[in-house]
Amino acid sequence: MMGHAIVELIRRHARPLEPIPTGVERSLKPLPGVRAVLFDIYGTLFISASGDIGLVQPERLGEVFVESLKAAGIEFLGKGQEGVDCLVETIGEEHDRLRAGGVEWPEVDIVEIWEKVLKRLASVRKIGGLGQPYDYRHLAIQYEMRTNPVWPMPDCGRVLAGLRDGGVLLGLISNAQFFTPYLFPALLGQSRTELGFRPELTLFSFEHRRAKPGTDLFERARETLRQQFATPAEAVLYVGNDMKNDVAPAARVGFRTALFAGDRRSLRTREDDKSVDGVRPDVVLTALCQLLECLPPTAGEMGTRDTATKGRSSGHETSGGESA
Repeated sequence: MMGHAIVELIRRHARPLEPIPTGVERSLKPLPGVRAVLFDIYGTLFISASGDIGLVQPERLGEVFVESLKAAGIEFLGKGQEGVDCLVETIGEEHDRLRAGGVEWPEVDIVEIWEKVLKRLASVRKIGGLGQPYDYRHLAIQYEMRTNPVWPMPDCGRVLAGLRDGGVLLGLISNAQFFTPYLFPALLGQSRTELGFRPELTLFSFEHRRAKPGTDLFERARETLRQQFATPAEAVLYVGNDMKNDVAPAARVGFRTALFAGDRRSLRTREDDKSVDGVRPDVVLTALCQLLECLPPTAGEMGTRDTATKGRSSGHETSGGESA
């Protein structure tokens, strides 16, 4: 499935969503010296109806499984829950395999998972039309769009444009799958590069088989910022909606942190989780636009001018293109 087809499929499934107020009070202050801002995606830049990737409504999963296979042109001969159980089991086995190899917080490649799931179901005669070539990417998107509807957070595009035009280095650290990058051209009308995100500062869990709350992706970003952009950790702000997955690991590698508390669906304060004991974000945002209030108008200009042209001219992506 090519990039433009993925973008169109996401657009066909997308429906407007509004954030649900959290009742949390914002806590803002100036953050001088910030030269790079890195974002989480689900629940931060995009409203996520299930809060985070992989968290879905259990009672509907069987029905959604059957619908997704049908939409992808695959005949399923079993009960929906059988398919869901196979999917969950296959993901769990891959997690166990990666943990056995020393990965504390593993991530799967969902395309590989769907291939294994269909082969297993076919082996017990639950899939019709055996031997047909299946488009596993198409199937993965059909299932994802049904289980995790998304929509841009209010002011998302405006905030990104303001940071980009102010010379701030922009990046992404997210638990994500191959379809995640296509949300930007599909729902914001611009590719990641056009929005200002640097390819070198974009780290998706499925590409590294490592997920948050592990610090691996954050450490990689920290080293890239230091080596390629001469930007120290204390000049980096990470914005996310989860105290455990976002704020704690970002703080652990020396980044400043912003907890995004703008949507009740996705806010994770983890008050009873000992892993976040003593962890406090530098600021608490209840709307993305508040981020611009915390950063001076000249944020990012020092130390990024020499790299701005290089960053924007390398790895250029076109809206709806394969690289999203």
